[in-house]
Amino acid sequence: MKLLKSLLAGAMLASVSTMAFADQPVVGIITKTNTNPGFVKMREGAEQMAERLGLDLRAFAGKFDGDNDGQVEAIENLMAAGARGILITPSDTKAIVPAITRAREAGIIVIALDTPLEPIDAADGTYGTDNFEAGRLIGQWAAGKLGDAAEEAKIAFLDLAISQPSVDYLRDQGFMDGFGIDTKDPTRIGDEDDPRICGHEVTAGSEDGGRTAMEKLLQLCSDINVVYTINEPSAAGAWEALKAVGKDDGSVLVVSIDGGCPGVRNVKDGVIGATSMQFLDKMGSLGIEALAKHIISGEKPGTTPGKDFFDTGVLLITDNPVEGVPSVDTKRGLELCWG
Repeated sequence: MKLLKSLLAGAMLASVSTMAFADQPVVGIITKTNTNPGFVKMREGAEQMAERLGLDLRAFAGKFDGDNDGQVEAIENLMAAGARGILITPSDTKAIVPAITRAREAGIIVIALDTPLEPIDAADGTYGTDNFEAGRLIGQWAAGKLGDAAEEAKIAFLDLAISQPSVDYLRDQGFMDGFGIDTKDPTRIGDEDDPRICGHEVTAGSEDGGRTAMEKLLQLCSDINVVYTINEPSAAGAWEALKAVGKDDGSVLVVSIDGGCPGVRNVKDGVIGATSMQFLDKMGSLGIEALAKHIISGEKPGTTPGKDFFDTGVLLITDNPVEGVPSVDTKRGLELCWG
C-alpha cells in the first residue's frame, strides 16, 4: 500500500509537469541573502524540483540578513509577475507579515522555509528545521561534555539580530533548555538571570559579526568557556577572536547550528565541538512540491504530527559523543553536508 501511494504521488507530479503545468506557472523563492551557502543550497533544491515539475521559478534575496524592505519588494515583484506561490525565509518574522497577508489575499499560497513567521499561521505552511530541537541538542551536548563543571560554566551567546526573528530565539532558547538554564520568556532573548550567562551579542550570521561579537563578550568575561553560536560562519569568526587571546587550547567549547561542509570540517578540526545539521535543500524541494500540489488540486501544505510545521529533520554532528545525546561523527557529516 505504501509503495502504491508513492507511485500514485509520483504519477500525479509527473502529470503536473507534462500536462497541467505546460504553461509554466510562476512561483518564487525569497531567501534572506544569496551569499550564505545554506540559502544557496535551499535555492538549488527548489530549482531542481521546479525544473522537474515545469514551474517557472523566480529567485530573490535580501541584500543582507535582516533586509526586510528587500524581501517586501521581492513579494511585490512576484505579485506583479502573477506568481501562484511563494517560498520565503523571512528576515524579520513580524515585519514581513503585512506583505505576506497581501499576497495571500491576492490568492497566492505562501510557505515559510526554515524560519517560522510570527504568528506561524501567517503563512499557509512552514517547512523547516525544528530550531528549538537543534539548539537543545547542542545545549545537551555541551552540558554533558562539561559534566559537573556545567554548574560553573561561563557562556557567551552569539545570536543573529536585534529584531530577534523566530529562528534566533528558538535556537538560543533551545540551547538554554538543553544546558539546563531557565529560559524565562521562550520567545525573548536576554531576559534570563542565570549567572552563568556572560551576555548576548548579535552577529548578523556572518564570520565578521561572530568575531566582533566574541571580542565584545571577552571584554565582559575573560573566563568564557562555552560559546553558543547561531550558525557556523559566526562560530568561525568567534574562533578567530578566541585564538587571538590564546583560547584556542581546548579550554572553550564552541557549538553551532547549520551543517554546511565548512562547518563540519571545523568540527573535524576541533574549532567547533558539535553542530546541529539541518537539511536546507530538502526544505526548498519539499516547498516547491507543496506549491505544485496546491496549484493543481488546492491541497494545503502538511505538518508533522504533533507540530504546527513540517519538520525537515536535524542531526547532531560531533567526534566527541556524549552519552544520551544521539549524534553521528564528521565522516558521516561530510557525506551529508552542503556548501
